[in-house]
Amino acid sequence: MHRICIYRSDCIFFKWNRRSLNSFFMDLLIKFLCFFLIVLQTAQADSCGNEKHSYPYLHEASCFSQAKKERFDYIIVGGGTAGCPLAATLSQNYSVLVLERGGSPYGNPNISHMQNFHICLTDTSPSAPSQPFISTDGVINARARVLGGGTCINAGFYTRASPSYVKAAGWDAKLVNEAYRWVEQRIVHWPEVAPWQAALRDGLLEAGIGPFNGYTYDHLYGTKIGGTIFDKDGFRHTAADLLASANYSNLRVLLHATVERIIFDGGPAAGVEFKDESGKRHLALLEDGSRSEVILSVGAIGSPQLLQLSGIGPRKDLEKLGIPVVVDNPHVGKGMADNPLNSIFMPTKKSIRQSLIQTVGITHRGVFIEASSGFSQSSDSIKCHHGVMSAEIGQLSTIPPNQRSLEAAQKYAREIKKTLPREAFRGGFILEKIDGPLSRGGIHLVDGDVDTPPAVTFNYFSHPLDLRRCVYGIRSIGRVVRTKRFADLTIEDTYTMEALLNMSVRANVNLIPKHTNDTASVEQFCRDTVTTIWHYHGGCCVRKVVDGKYRVLGVHRLRVVDGSTFYRSPGTNPQATVMMMGRYMGVKILRERLGRAAGV
Repeated sequence: MHRICIYRSDCIFFKWNRRSLNSFFMDLLIKFLCFFLIVLQTAQADSCGNEKHSYPYLHEASCFSQAKKERFDYIIVGGGTAGCPLAATLSQNYSVLVLERGGSPYGNPNISHMQNFHICLTDTSPSAPSQPFISTDGVINARARVLGGGTCINAGFYTRASPSYVKAAGWDAKLVNEAYRWVEQRIVHWPEVAPWQAALRDGLLEAGIGPFNGYTYDHLYGTKIGGTIFDKDGFRHTAADLLASANYSNLRVLLHATVERIIFDGGPAAGVEFKDESGKRHLALLEDGSRSEVILSVGAIGSPQLLQLSGIGPRKDLEKLGIPVVVDNPHVGKGMADNPLNSIFMPTKKSIRQSLIQTVGITHRGVFIEASSGFSQSSDSIKCHHGVMSAEIGQLSTIPPNQRSLEAAQKYAREIKKTLPREAFRGGFILEKIDGPLSRGGIHLVDGDVDTPPAVTFNYFSHPLDLRRCVYGIRSIGRVVRTKRFADLTIEDTYTMEALLNMSVRANVNLIPKHTNDTASVEQFCRDTVTTIWHYHGGCCVRKVVDGKYRVLGVHRLRVVDGSTFYRSPGTNPQATVMMMGRYMGVKILRERLGRAAGV
């Protein structure tokens, strides 16, 4: 059986007997089939940029016509992790316009294939799916700029929030479980556990982080295998795929549509102003009536930024930039946090299979332990790469934060990397991160231009409890790597510790500190090697910026539904709960309008 594909979903399968077909006719057949598929793809595109017949709701922003005088029941700003399930749900009964500043994830192998995980994060071009930024703390970070949001560029791990988190959020537990299942049935898979992940599982249990809870989405103390949005072929399934469950006749998604401000009509939100891929400005307006809404789902940076650009935020800051004040709220952009990540590199005796996050150890001390591995033996485009902890994507973990820059990352890739021995890339990482950091920061506008990234501060380890938990996490990793399971994999019997440390410094990766019993030394290690795992949150917190139904305080017909409303990140990895939240709030809104019998 053989196949020819242009897109993953457009494959022609056929059989032939090589001995019964003349090679000339075989070549002719293959050329004809390739030509046929190309013509088919061309025919599926329309003048407004529909990608394919499979996605009839996708259009370029320049296709939007104000001459039609269309109005929408819901305008969702941001087609990301929460925005896509929210749009799919609301479209069952109402007209929905989604405005996404990025492009489509479909047909992009750097998004779709796990082995290309790092490439999106290293791409700094203006149209890249990932937009890098550096917090004022000096930690290089990224925000998504693509339909599907963070689910297109993350490590894929899927795990739910704890019941206590759900209760504290004031959510309906039954509806929460239904919303999780709705997501899981569509895009979530169980992983085939890679050797490095199995080693972490066994090492965690041997080090006393038990019990083993098996394969589960649930947030349980001990060690477990979670879900993943990568299938068995390493193909990524994103939040954008959840739009397949929409009512297509009620849904329109505009790509490369950058919303510049929310429009208010003497009080309530009336619509938004956005610019298309060529810079032309458009107005998108809500239907008349009190129940139509603008809903922001632009993430922990985008949502507080857009509120402030629209005149909702601290009066003093807005007036300084000449932005007319709609609502004076000093809490917009405040209360932000990022879960600090520190990592340890373990060189191995031989190459190990690539893996992202599959296993997690959930401790009672507010520390999570995970792992990634094996990017050294993949295809040529990513040979000699460290995956999640690669210097090229800003995880310059042996350079103190105040010395990090995108230029340093590029210099590493261009110069230093070529001089390193292969052994420097043959191995895996063990990661520890803090649950619910108490260190807080925020964002503030640099100017009134939506394209100018706001200044972001997280104040990593400014709270002493966060630092104590990092020390505990590093010491826990020390116990794990000293277990028999890891002794069988690693190469400390081949290289001296000094040689490994020197190799580690040049490769911008970390080995475990020599003296983990020296608290001051480990605290300094935590401060110097802190990086991110892209779980930042806050900025539009509940009871500060939005109410319990995520309606923006002080203005009507405006909500925020995304991770900016979280005071702490849910579970060990937030994507499951952010997608659940989109579905959950979609159902809640429909029930408010239609009653509990709403057909969703």
